[in-house]
Amino acid sequence: MRTSTARRLLATTALLPVLALAACGSDPKIASAAGAGGPAATATEDLVSGLAKSEAAAALLPEEVRRAGTLKFGSAFGAPPSAFYADQAGKKPAGIDVDFADAVARLLGLTVQREEAAFETILPSLDSGKYDVGTGNFGVTTARLKTIDFVTYIDDGQGFAVKKDNTAIQPVTDLLQLCGLTVGTTAGTTFETTLNSRRNVCADAGKKPYEVRAFSESGALLTSLRQGRVDVEMSTINGLRYQSAQEASGTRFLGEFHRLDVGFALKKGSKLAPALQAAVNELIKDGTYQRILRKWGVADSAIKESQISPPEHG
Repeated sequence: MRTSTARRLLATTALLPVLALAACGSDPKIASAAGAGGPAATATEDLVSGLAKSEAAAALLPEEVRRAGTLKFGSAFGAPPSAFYADQAGKKPAGIDVDFADAVARLLGLTVQREEAAFETILPSLDSGKYDVGTGNFGVTTARLKTIDFVTYIDDGQGFAVKKDNTAIQPVTDLLQLCGLTVGTTAGTTFETTLNSRRNVCADAGKKPYEVRAFSESGALLTSLRQGRVDVEMSTINGLRYQSAQEASGTRFLGEFHRLDVGFALKKGSKLAPALQAAVNELIKDGTYQRILRKWGVADSAIKESQISPPEHG
């Protein structure tokens, strides 16, 4: 999501009812829309501000970060439940990424300094030191691990969705099922990489190749799907499941394609990793972790333990 377009997207919710529903932030059913686990809280309940500092986790912080007292986050905002704005003015961040970032900072005794950034700019900005941490539902992949470290906090991944009245396309378990179709996704993501890296599968099988259309905004992608300009949408499992649960979206979730660990992104070799890992594991231990997941209806995306830069799921 590009910084200048995120607020325009929420300003035009009349055209995108699914985002309007999520942005209102007053409907308790929002929290359980994605299904598994049921809500332990409404989407507006604060599960973070009452958390106390963990001296053990904070002791692992690099001295310069402890002195500064802040964590600089570069964060991509788009559609719920990952990270979005819960008000029309675009001033109230909400979602899974937001809750976990704020919770970890509380345990470390630090203040969050959050800057909205375009998804594709965040990882390169970590190396320059512009941000300490990147959030944007960043999946842990072999390619990214060459230049980025991750501290995992959720298990999400890749999935597909279609228009609700499209019954011809069934759950996608092999990209050969996409041959001859137009597939929409967001630019700079693992979805675009997966689709482009395997364009040859259809031709190799003697079938018409699929076409990939990459969008800079999740809202534009959804509009194109609903208007029939793309046949299939590829995005996050949790995002598509959440989207399809909103009646106004007019979409149907096709199921999971490939699971991925999702983590806080860090500069390679960052000394912040052990402290962030300890904080996530403390949240898991005290139950706050599970409450946050249930709040957003994604309890089936829980991990048992945070890891630093684990290998990509097979």
